[in-house]
Amino acid sequence: MTSPFRWYWVGLLALFGAYVALEYYQPKPVDWRPTFINKDKIPYGTYVLYDQLPRLLGTDSIETTRLPIYNQLTGIPLAVTDALESAQTTTQTIEPDTSGATSTEAESTESSDSTASPSTESLPATDSTKPGPSEARAPRSDSTAPDTPAKDEDESEEDEEGSSEIPLVATRANYLFVNTQFSAGTPDTHALLRFVANGNDVFIAAEDFGDSTAVFLDTLGVRTDIVDVPTHAGPQGLPVADSAVLHFTNPSLAGPRHRLPGLVSNVRLVVDSGQVGHTLAADAEGRPVLVRLNFGRGHFYLCSVPQAFSNQFMLRPRTGQFAATALSYLPTRLTWWDEYQKQGRPGEQSLLRLVSSHEALSTAYYLLIWGGLLFVFVEARRRQRIIPTLKPLPNTTLLFTRTVASLYRHGRSHTLIAEKKVGLFMDYLRTRFQEANPDLGDVDFRERLSQKSGLSRPRVDELIRLVNFARTAPQMTDHQLLQLSKALSDFKREAGR
Repeated sequence: MTSPFRWYWVGLLALFGAYVALEYYQPKPVDWRPTFINKDKIPYGTYVLYDQLPRLLGTDSIETTRLPIYNQLTGIPLAVTDALESAQTTTQTIEPDTSGATSTEAESTESSDSTASPSTESLPATDSTKPGPSEARAPRSDSTAPDTPAKDEDESEEDEEGSSEIPLVATRANYLFVNTQFSAGTPDTHALLRFVANGNDVFIAAEDFGDSTAVFLDTLGVRTDIVDVPTHAGPQGLPVADSAVLHFTNPSLAGPRHRLPGLVSNVRLVVDSGQVGHTLAADAEGRPVLVRLNFGRGHFYLCSVPQAFSNQFMLRPRTGQFAATALSYLPTRLTWWDEYQKQGRPGEQSLLRLVSSHEALSTAYYLLIWGGLLFVFVEARRRQRIIPTLKPLPNTTLLFTRTVASLYRHGRSHTLIAEKKVGLFMDYLRTRFQEANPDLGDVDFRERLSQKSGLSRPRVDELIRLVNFARTAPQMTDHQLLQLSKALSDFKREAGR
């Protein structure tokens, strides 16, 4: 490697090192994404809330879960549910006709069993004093026992088998969700309803429940509503959104008011009539933002302002108490903090997890990397052919004009040259002084031309005399042509100042 080429690479490496150091030590821009992840210290993370959960709930039994709701509540490992889902997909792919009918029958059977269970479990949602699911079925079988005892015993046994087919974990706990969007499929919804009906509590802080939670919301009789945010004129007359003022409905907590930005807290909860529950917090107009719904022996807590649980508002004195007061309604016991709906399953942090999970894709990826590096090193050693410099074409317009003028001059065509100069002069009068059809013999025209050009009247009369002579003379000498050309040039030069 020659010395100049070596210094060239040294300079490039120095520039690259300086760039890396500059990027590393420069202040990082603030990340305003609403992640609500318990390890994020960005404005819309939940590091502060998760760190203070033991103090807020009065217990150190805080567990982070990254499992789906169904797996967390039933205790079934992910490998089992993945295997069942894969087997079901494979069966439907290989036998589309028979499996379609079988799956339809199975789904209808499961739906009938599942609808029978939620229907009995949804009874406590209308009246918290009614018995639970198992207690609600017992009087029904006793009341019909005198008529058909054998048939009713078989039906009760089938119901008990359907309801206890996949038992839930026996742990009494709170289930806490804080995210922008809450999603729960049909299996997750049924497991969550059974979990609460057994005497547990679920706290959900989200502003979007999505389409997958339609069964969940319909069962609880709740829906969300996006309200219009009032605005006021800002410093420069631009509209600025008003803050949302939230307060708790409990008289002992009605004192403090919590202000949140209106644009991030414009979702309200609407509870159907007949549902048993309480509005725990509302805005200035009385629209609920935090409700408690009784379901079986447990409760659902729904909050539509998850931003109040983020780091930014937890650290502010005027808004930090909202999350603490809202979570104080939960009983002191084991609490599960959900991270599955924000981070996914464990081990799903890498962006190349799909590539690394398949051998063929992984091999292709590494071949692409090594091939790209080899191409760069080989291509850098090639010498590029010198690109020739092309001279631009010269502008020969002036040369052409001089050639034509020389032809006229050598041909002694003074009369033709004078006519062209007079024609150019008439065009100059039309464009410069707006004289479309000037009458050179008109006294008024000469006076106007003198005033517009700023030349004296005798100068204008002399110029008009030379122009009239050139237009009427049959022949012109060299002296007369030069005199006309000089007079026209002087007029244009002095009139253009």
